[in-house]
Amino acid sequence: MSASAAPPNIFDRALVNRRLDRAWARARPGDGADFLLARAAEELGDRLSLVKRRFALAADFGSPGPHGAIALAASGQVDRLIRIAPTFMSIGDGAFLPAVGDLERLPVADGCLDLAVSLLALQSVNDLPGALIQMRRALKADGLMMAAILGGDTLTELRQSLTIAESEVLGGASPRVAPFVDVRALGSLAQRAGLALPVVDLDRATVRYANLLALLADLRAFGAANSLNARSRRPLRREMLARAAAVYAERFSDPDGRLRATFDIVWLSGWAPHLSQQKPLKPGSATTRLADALKTRR
Repeated sequence: MSASAAPPNIFDRALVNRRLDRAWARARPGDGADFLLARAAEELGDRLSLVKRRFALAADFGSPGPHGAIALAASGQVDRLIRIAPTFMSIGDGAFLPAVGDLERLPVADGCLDLAVSLLALQSVNDLPGALIQMRRALKADGLMMAAILGGDTLTELRQSLTIAESEVLGGASPRVAPFVDVRALGSLAQRAGLALPVVDLDRATVRYANLLALLADLRAFGAANSLNARSRRPLRREMLARAAAVYAERFSDPDGRLRATFDIVWLSGWAPHLSQQKPLKPGSATTRLADALKTRR
């Protein structure tokens, strides 16, 4: 894709935002539908504790639910926090500065933040490279970005089961599970965004469900139902849903009959460039031969 080409229009962003609003307006403490966000927020706290630094101004970009903001406040490392969400309904109450804005058009000036964070939101943007570039530009020199994105093999079992069932019942398949970024691609995007010292790694959660309907109910409660522009507008036919449940049970069940669902949380961290940071050596600048370093004979 050329630099001037528009990003692909994969997601219906207005629908994504409406579903997240509805999901978090109905959320109740302890209902369990927020388990992935709770996991990501705990991991964010652990990762941030390894960075021995205070951050005067941080922003939480689009994280659904208050989990990321709570983790940042609990860290004791953030003085002021801006929480950016598509609507004020999504932001909720808390000890932070609210701001309304979409992840693809961030309402933040360049070079104003010490820390930029996003939990489980960036997987549903149409222009992921552009969103990462905007977040990096919002950082001061030597500012830190930390993002958790659903990627890898997330919901691969559901994708396969629905595709097989729809092909058998209807003679063709429409997209029902979103495409997800993989670890290597995200590493390349981090470099493209201009992040220094980028690190990308994967945290896999395998969740077990009693049946397919329980998994689909969790996805709806999380606001993660199908929001693809190319989705079929017809509701799932009963016979297709029954066949998908059968395929899922045949291929992805444990001996006790419970179904496995994979959720891969891909973590990206990196820094806005600064002269004080370590830099890789130039090719050919080594002063010691590998053989000498390994104390071996040529």
